[in-house]
Amino acid sequence: MAKLALLSVSDKRDLVEFATALVRTHGYTLLSTGGTAKLLAEKGLPVTEVSQHTGFPEIMEGRVKTLHPKIHGGLLCRRDKPDHLAQAKANAIELIDLVVVNLYPFEQTVAKADVHFEQAIENIDIGGPSMLRSAAKNHESVTVVCDPSDYDAVLAAMDDATKLGEVRRKLALKVFQRTASYDAAIAKYLEAQASEPDLEAMSGFPSTLTLTWKKAQALRYGENPHQKAALYGTFHEHFSQLQGKELSYNNILDITSATYLIGEFERPTVAILKHTNPCGVASAETLEAAWEKAYATDKQAPFGGIIIVNQTLGGELAKTIAEIFTEVIIAPRFSDEALAILGKKKNLRLMIAKGGIGADALQEIRSVIGGVLVQDRDRTLGNVRDFKVVTKREPTADEWASMMFGWKVGKHVKSNSIVYCRGEQTLGIGAGQMARVDSSRIAVWKAGEAKLELRGSVVCSEALFPFADGLIAAADAGAVAAIQPGGSVRDAEVIAAADERGMAMVFTGSRHFKH
Repeated sequence: MAKLALLSVSDKRDLVEFATALVRTHGYTLLSTGGTAKLLAEKGLPVTEVSQHTGFPEIMEGRVKTLHPKIHGGLLCRRDKPDHLAQAKANAIELIDLVVVNLYPFEQTVAKADVHFEQAIENIDIGGPSMLRSAAKNHESVTVVCDPSDYDAVLAAMDDATKLGEVRRKLALKVFQRTASYDAAIAKYLEAQASEPDLEAMSGFPSTLTLTWKKAQALRYGENPHQKAALYGTFHEHFSQLQGKELSYNNILDITSATYLIGEFERPTVAILKHTNPCGVASAETLEAAWEKAYATDKQAPFGGIIIVNQTLGGELAKTIAEIFTEVIIAPRFSDEALAILGKKKNLRLMIAKGGIGADALQEIRSVIGGVLVQDRDRTLGNVRDFKVVTKREPTADEWASMMFGWKVGKHVKSNSIVYCRGEQTLGIGAGQMARVDSSRIAVWKAGEAKLELRGSVVCSEALFPFADGLIAAADAGAVAAIQPGGSVRDAEVIAAADERGMAMVFTGSRHFKH
C-alpha cells in the first residue's frame, strides 16, 4: 500500500527538498492543496490535489478543503484496531502516514500597524490546526511536522526506525505547543478588538490569562548553580550581544532593571547597578562627567556589576570603565574605539539596546504559589502638579531639581529605599531594609565611605516615613529637603520634625514600592 504524505504549508522554506526526499528516497505519494500543490508540481514532483483525493471540491474561497472524513479518517485511524481499519476500508479512506502543515501567519498579520479586522479574521487557520491536532493525537502511527526546521530530523528518523517513535512524540508535543500559542494569539487579538469588552478585559486583565512563550535560550543555571533555568520570549529582539560570555539568569534580570531605570532620563546619564539595585546614578553634560559622579557614589559595589548609558559610549569612557571588573555594559551604540578597547576583555558582555534606551512593558508577571500575579508596570512618577509642600519652608529651585532626580532613582531601588542626592548625582543609596531608618543609615554610611558631603543634600523616600526617626536621621546627616509620598498616621509628627530643623518637605501622594 502506498504511503501518503499530506503537505499544506504557508512557510515553504526547504519544502521542495523535503518533498523530493519523501518521494524519491522513501516512496511517498504526495497530497497537497493550493499554492503548495502548485509549487510541487512546478518542481516536477507527482502530487495529487486534496479535492481530487476526497472527491469533494474546495469551497467557500478555500475555507473548506481539508475538513473531510477522508482526510481526518486517514489521520485518526488507529492501525492497531481492526475495527478502525475495517471502517476505513469500508469508507474508502486511505491512511495518511505523514502530515506537513504550518499555519496561516496570524501573528505576523496582526503585528502590522495597518491591519484591518477582516484581514486578521481571514488569517485564522482552521483546517491547518485541525489536521495538526488529528495527526498529533495519532502520533503513534503518524508523523506530524509543523516547523520546517524539523525536516532533517524526520528524514534521519526514517532511516532508523528505532528513532521514529521518539521523534514522533517530540513532534506531537511541538504541535500542541504551537496550536496553543496560535489560539492564544487569536484570543488576545479578539479581546483587544472587542467593541464592548467586559471590565476585566478593559483593564488589561482578562478573566482567563493564557501565556505562551517560545523558548529563546537554555541558561547554564538560574540564580544559583543548583537551579535550572531558561529564557522564553523576545528578549533577544530588544538586545543584541556584541561580545562576552553567554548571558546568565541574573544578567538578564539586571539588564531589564537597568534599562527601565535609564529610561527615566533624557540628559546624558550613567547608571551602575548590582543585583538589580542602582548603586550610583548621575546625569551631566557628557557621559564622561556623568560617569565620574555615578561611580563616586559607591566604588565598591560596581565590582562585577552592570553599567548602562543612554548615549553612544565612546573611547574615553571605555578606557575608564575598562579599569574595573564589570559583568555587562549596555548602550544604544558603541563607538569603534570603545569596541576596540572593551574587546580586549573577552568575557565582558557588551549589549546594544536595539530600540534605543527605555524599553517598555505594560505589565509584569510574577509566579506565586498556585498561579501568577499580574500588574501594570510602575511607569509614572505621579502628577507633579499635585505634589504638595507640607512644611513652612518652600524648597529652592535647586532642591526641587535634586528631589525630582532622586525621585526617579528611588522608584527603581528595592523597598525600603532611601536615596540622598545633590543636583543630578546620587550621594548615598540604602535599599531593601526592613526598617526605613536602617535604609537611611546605610545610605549615610555609604556616602561617608565615598567621602561625599551630605550637607545640603535632599533625601528621597519611595514610601512614607512611618515615624519621624527616618527624617531626623536624614536631617542629622545633612539633608535640607525631603520628598516622600506622605500618608502616615504620624505625618504631623514627621512634618513637625522637618519644621523644627528648617527642612523643606514635599508630599507626592504616590508611593513606589518595589519588592
